[in-house]
Amino acid sequence: MLPLTKVSFHIKNKKIQRLYDLAEEKCKLNVNCFAGRKVLVEGGGYVKIWLETQPMGGEMYAKRDMEAALNNQLFFMETQRTDGRLPGSIENKPETNSVEAQFNKFQGFCFPWPALNMYYWLNEDKEYLKKVYETLKAFDAYLWKTRDSNHDGCLESFCVYDTGEDNAVRYGDAPVYCTEDDPPSDSHVVPMASMDIMSFSYSARDTLSVISGILENGKEDEWRIKAEEVKEALKKHLWNEEKGACYDKDKYGKVIDVLVHNNLRCMYWGSFSKEMADRFVKEHLLNEDEFWTNVPLVSVAANDPAFRNAIENNWSGQAEGLTYQRAILALERYGYEPIVTKLGHKLFETVIDGGYYFTQQYDPFTGAPSRVSPVTKEPIPEGSDEEGQDAYGPTLLSVLEYMAHIWGVHMNMGEIWFSLGSGEEYEYTQVWGENSYTIKSDGKTAEIFVNGEKKFTENTGVRIVTDKQGNFIRKVIIEE
Repeated sequence: MLPLTKVSFHIKNKKIQRLYDLAEEKCKLNVNCFAGRKVLVEGGGYVKIWLETQPMGGEMYAKRDMEAALNNQLFFMETQRTDGRLPGSIENKPETNSVEAQFNKFQGFCFPWPALNMYYWLNEDKEYLKKVYETLKAFDAYLWKTRDSNHDGCLESFCVYDTGEDNAVRYGDAPVYCTEDDPPSDSHVVPMASMDIMSFSYSARDTLSVISGILENGKEDEWRIKAEEVKEALKKHLWNEEKGACYDKDKYGKVIDVLVHNNLRCMYWGSFSKEMADRFVKEHLLNEDEFWTNVPLVSVAANDPAFRNAIENNWSGQAEGLTYQRAILALERYGYEPIVTKLGHKLFETVIDGGYYFTQQYDPFTGAPSRVSPVTKEPIPEGSDEEGQDAYGPTLLSVLEYMAHIWGVHMNMGEIWFSLGSGEEYEYTQVWGENSYTIKSDGKTAEIFVNGEKKFTENTGVRIVTDKQGNFIRKVIIEE
């Protein structure tokens, strides 16, 4: 029996309340049924579950729907190939009441951390955790067997969709898909030595080490050493010490001199050292000429020749809802909680000013939502009656998740995070099984309740971290 979860949020700010209510409502449009089981699809015209987004999206939705959250992990584990490869996407086949696992790209790997956190949502189900362990172990082995074609110790991307960077300029003549375990021979770019694929392995091994500690299987130190080996190899092969960022390399070993947000993805997976993360954040992420545009988090630095401010689905420029979704963990891993708060407020402002339109991309200079067809992902002509892509899951979930990390309650690896954002009068409650966690705030002072019992009174601008019973662990600054 899965524990019941639900959220209630009431805030005096009418614009924020409307934003929250619409995001809740539109998320429900992305709840689907695959082979008789509830899942959360990506939405906005993307009707599959993708390894790039949906384990992460499902785990975020665990605050509201445990069944969909769990299935978004299990479907990928259950359809893993015997050689260890995970499907990049899974499509529903209602005519046969089945699913089709698709192995023509990786598409991303936002799976290890969400799958692990689901263990805690499930009240520490060890059998589930053993499945996660075997899945990650097999996939990591597959990566090193097939994705180091020149045997230099740096893993490779074989196609554009391996890293989910649709239409990215830096991929040049690379194929969109690749179904083979050998690299394409007719491209000048791929096999590309890839910070993303290296980070896939680091994330798998890092999580395997954590799981080993929980299961007490004697492998914790072994996986930690293997994870650190990947982290060092990433730095050795792709980090540019002079520029303070990672750069991929083409098939000839030439640096692809494009400054990409994928450095932030590396932070999501934890593959950067603290020093590398600090340099990227301070020198690039917060640079207004590069990534900190009016609407931050462009895919390619705004002053880079490869930048394209393209409305259609294109990872060469505009701010992506999916990048906002990944940025939360990426920044919190390295102690940048106040930046998460700033990004959340900017996202709220952007979606509200754009007419409460939850699309995939936003113009980084004007903030205008990129209105595209949910079918073709091409721009909708002016004057068209087409409704457009107004239920894109990563943007919807980002709005809800930033609210939980600014004014709400979040469960992280068994801890309860009470985030006491300032300036707003609100009440937020998270129900998880038999427990309820509540914040009541007047914008300056907040009260924290666990199962109706007041536990703390605290000035806003901080996060109080407790165990499930409400016992104090630590305090974190979330506003500067």
